[in-house]
Amino acid sequence: MAEHFDVVIIGAGLSGIGAAWRLQEAFPAKTYAILEARDAIGGTWDLFRYPGVRSDSDMFTLSYPFRPWREAESIAPGDKIRRYIEDTAAEAGIDKHIRFGAKVVSAAWSAGTWTLTVADGREINCDFLYACTGYFDYDSGYQPDFPGLADFAGQLVHPQFWPADLAYQGKKIVVIGSGATAVTLVPALAGDAAHVTMLQRSPTYMTVLPGRDAIADTLRKVLPESAAGRVVRAKNILLTQGFYQLARRRPAGVRKMLRSMAVRALHDEAYVDEHFRPRYDPWDQRLCVLPAGDLYAAIRSGNASVVTDRIASFEPEGIRLESGRRLDADIVVSATGLSLRPAGGMRLDVDGEPVPLGRTAAYRGLMLSGVPNFAYCIGYANASWTLRADLSHRYVVKLLRHMDRRGYATATPSYHGPEGEPLINLSSGYVQRALPLFPRQGDRHPWVMRQNYLRDVVTTPRADVTRDMRFEVSA
Repeated sequence: MAEHFDVVIIGAGLSGIGAAWRLQEAFPAKTYAILEARDAIGGTWDLFRYPGVRSDSDMFTLSYPFRPWREAESIAPGDKIRRYIEDTAAEAGIDKHIRFGAKVVSAAWSAGTWTLTVADGREINCDFLYACTGYFDYDSGYQPDFPGLADFAGQLVHPQFWPADLAYQGKKIVVIGSGATAVTLVPALAGDAAHVTMLQRSPTYMTVLPGRDAIADTLRKVLPESAAGRVVRAKNILLTQGFYQLARRRPAGVRKMLRSMAVRALHDEAYVDEHFRPRYDPWDQRLCVLPAGDLYAAIRSGNASVVTDRIASFEPEGIRLESGRRLDADIVVSATGLSLRPAGGMRLDVDGEPVPLGRTAAYRGLMLSGVPNFAYCIGYANASWTLRADLSHRYVVKLLRHMDRRGYATATPSYHGPEGEPLINLSSGYVQRALPLFPRQGDRHPWVMRQNYLRDVVTTPRADVTRDMRFEVSA
C-alpha cells in the first residue's frame, strides 16, 4: 500500500523548508512529507559548491521572515546559507519529515488523489501537492557546443559540477560568461590563480553592495534581534524595490549611475565603456551584485581582467577569439548559464491526460489552470526569492484553510482567455531558452504575476481564494 499524506512538498531547499514551516504552523494535525531528490537539505545551496558561491540578494530579505538572519554578512557565502536552512529545519522538527533520495518523476491525479512515482519505483499518495523545486535543472547545466573543444589540452569545468579536488593555484584561467556565477568566480579564483580572464560576449550591469550592512550592525546593538531584523528587512525591501522601479522608469539615469560607479572603482573610462556598458536597459536582465566591489578590486590588482569578444574556436593552448587574439588557458570555466525546467522536470497527468505545462495559464503565479490541488513556488526576478516564496506559502495555507472550513476536497483554477506574457519576463539567454516549458500568464488578475513585492504583500494575504477557482466537495 502506498503511503498517504495530506500534503506532499517536493524539495528540501530554501522554499521547501519555508513551506513546511508555514504548513505545520497553520495545521499541526495535517500529515505531510518532503520528498528531496538529493541526499541533503539545501537545494541550490547544497548543489553549487564552486569557489566563492554566495547569495546575490541580501540575507535580510533572502532569509525567512519567521527566523531572521543572525550572521554578520549581508551577502553570505553558500555554506552559511546551507547551514541556515539546515538549522531552520532542525529547530522546527521539519527534518524528521524529509525523505531523501526521493526524486519524483511523475505525479498523476485521479479520483481526488495525487499518486507520485519516485525514481526507485515507490509510490506515495497525497491530497495536495506543492512543488518547491525552484526552476533550475539540477541534472545538467547549459553547455554551448564550442568549436574545437576536443582539441583543448587543458581542463573544462562547469560551475554546477565543480570538482572538489580541482587544483587551480598558479594556473591561467578563463571564465566564460558575465552573469552572477562568473562575477562570483573571478574574484574568488584571482587570489590564487596566475591570472583570471572573464571572457564575455557582451557586458552585464554590475552594482556594488557592502558585504556587511552597517545599519543592521548598529540596530542589533540597540534593539532586540527580531526587531532589528524586521527593520533592516523593511529597509532593504524599500531600497531594492525603489531601485527597480527607478530603473524601469528612468533607465538612462540608472545606466549613468551604474557607469559612474564602475568608473570610480576602476579609474578608467575607456575600460568601463568597453567591458561594463551593456546595450540593454538595467533590469532587462538581472543585475549582478559585487560585494564590496570585489570584481573591480581583482581587476585593479592585475590578478583579473575582462575581455569582450566572441569565441572562434578552442585550440590546445586556449581559446582563439574572433578578433584573432588567443587567450592562453590551463583551465576554462564554462559559466555560460543554467538550464531551467519547471516542477523539477516531473511529468504531470490529470485524469489520465498529460499536462503540457507550457500550455497552461499561471494562476497567481503559483497554480495551474485545469490542475487540481497543485501549487508550485517560484520567486521574484527583481528581488529576493524568499519574499515571493513566503507569500506563496501563506496563500497555499489560506486556500487549504478555506477548503477545510467548507468541506471542499478539490480546488481547480479555471481560465478562459488569451495567452499573456511569459511567466519569467527577462531577456537573459537562459530564461529565453526555457520559456516554452513554463506556463504563461493570462490577460487579467489573478492570472498576472506581478514583480512588485510591496503591492503583493498587501494584496496576497487578502486575496479572494474563490475567484476563478472551481471547488468540489468530493472528486
